[in-house]
Order: sequence, then C-alpha cells, then structure tokens
Amino acid sequence: MVRPLIGITGRRIRLELIAGADRRYGDRCTDTYMSDYAIRIARAGGLPVNLSYETEAEAVCHWLSGVVVTGGQDLHPACWGGDPSVVRDVDPRADPMAHDAERDAYELALVRAAVDRGIPVLAVCRGMQVLNVALGGTLVADLPPGEVRHLSQEAAPTDGTADHLVTFEPGSTVAGLFGARAVTNSWHHQAVDRCGTGLLVTGRTADGVIEAVELPDAPVLGVQWHPEWMESDDPTMTWIVEESAKRL
Repeated sequence: MVRPLIGITGRRIRLELIAGADRRYGDRCTDTYMSDYAIRIARAGGLPVNLSYETEAEAVCHWLSGVVVTGGQDLHPACWGGDPSVVRDVDPRADPMAHDAERDAYELALVRAAVDRGIPVLAVCRGMQVLNVALGGTLVADLPPGEVRHLSQEAAPTDGTADHLVTFEPGSTVAGLFGARAVTNSWHHQAVDRCGTGLLVTGRTADGVIEAVELPDAPVLGVQWHPEWMESDDPTMTWIVEESAKRL
C-alpha cells in the first residue's frame, strides 16, 4: 500500500552544541528534528521525511502529500512588522533559540507553496505563527502573565493542565476532532494577533488567546499546542495523515 509522504521541518545547529561530539567537527552543522513527529506520523500510517533548508519549497511540494511545520524559536519580527530591537546579535547555529532568518524564509516559502498546491498542512506552535505570517498576519510579541499559563514549566510529554482548556468553534475541523473543548499542553510566549488572509480562528483559551486556526474549504490547520508531545494520542496527527492520503 502506498503511504502519504509527509514533510517535517526542523532546525540547523553546530555540532559543538551536542554533548560528546568530536571537537574537530564542532563548527560543522547538523540538521535536527523532533523525532516524536515522525514516530506519530508513522504510527498513523504516514511516511515521514525530514526537510532540510535545501529542499526547495516549490520543488519538494511536487513530491509531498502533506507538510508539518514544527515548533521552535520565534519568527524574526521583520517577517511580520514586529519590534526588531528584541533580536540578539547571535548566530542561530550556535544558539537554537536565536532568531533564524534562514529557517523563517524556508518555512514561509514552504507554507505558501503547500497552500497554493492544495497540500494538507499541520502547523504546530511556531508553525501556526509561520502559517499566519505567511498569509499576511501578525503576532502578539509577548503574552502577558494571566489566568492561563501558556509558557508551561511542565516537561514533555504532557497532556497539559486544567487551566489550559481550549474551546473550539462548532463545525470546525478541530471541533470534529476533539469535540467542544480539550485540555492541551502549552509552551509558547507569542501568539497569533491579526489573522492572515482567509484564516479563521477556531479555538481559544479562556483569556482569548488564539489556539487553533483553519483555512475554510482547505486542509490547513494550525494549533498552538504540541500534538507530538501530548501524552495521549492527539487526533491532529492522524488528521494530517488521513488528509494527505487523499492526495494519493
């Protein structure tokens, strides 16, 4: 049986950051990917493939049946009209949480190419913010502390805490997957502000923070939590495989 090929994005760091790496190769780079995405996609019947920045967006979309845009560092504020003073003069290859213009450019191009070709997209945490910015939206630069803890101190995997309850819009894709509401994990300090062209908000926490977005009549879903790090199975991982399989 042919399985849908689903591309997964990652980040690039220097080998010197890895404990035990040979110092002779310390200034060389390695591409890193959270294996939980691949494990859960494979478990759901997909064929996961990790995408380097060199897998040119338009070209690779001729081969892919689906795309997962993963979590990570903040998008550079220049991408969405934010305050550039927060950007540190740090090499992103030496600090995986520093702004990475190369990653930003690749993922923005990948999202646009996938949406243009009708390829299913699951955008996770940072990925949801990439999706929004790719379609012309803006971000909340730093969420203030409040009744809902968005930047959790819990270790992964976890199903989250009771305060992080996401309520879904009736008739939405996420409501079809979860029902009216779900408790999720949460590790973010930024969020979607103004939605990009065509995106609809389909999930929020009690404080109004946007936790899910969708493109109507298209297989495009963004979630602000981490389905790959939910302790229980998260139906969005099955959703991306099933939607991708429709393209075979």
